[in-house]
Amino acid sequence: MGLSYNIYLNSNKIFGCKVCKTHLADFDDIISRNFRGQHGKAFLFSAVVNIRQGEAMERNMTTGRHIVRDIMCKQCNETVGWKYDKAYEASEKYKENKYILESELLCTVN
Repeated sequence: MGLSYNIYLNSNKIFGCKVCKTHLADFDDIISRNFRGQHGKAFLFSAVVNIRQGEAMERNMTTGRHIVRDIMCKQCNETVGWKYDKAYEASEKYKENKYILESELLCTVN
């Protein structure tokens, strides 16, 4: 396995890891701002970069049962949110293969 390089986003507003400032997501990739995480306000993104994914697990969440996996910053290994792998409720299917990043764990990178 070779070296692992970070992806650098080019946008007016970029969200990064609060701990190490590694680029994680483009503001324009936000699907919804109406989510809550463990630490409060959270955003649903269509795409994120520079992450590692944990093991898939079933969780009971406020919107029902889902299969999710924690996502961590690739650089410092800080947990920054989770990815939805599967939603059991038909009304929640739009979340599949999307990512939640918690606002409290992010910073704005320029």
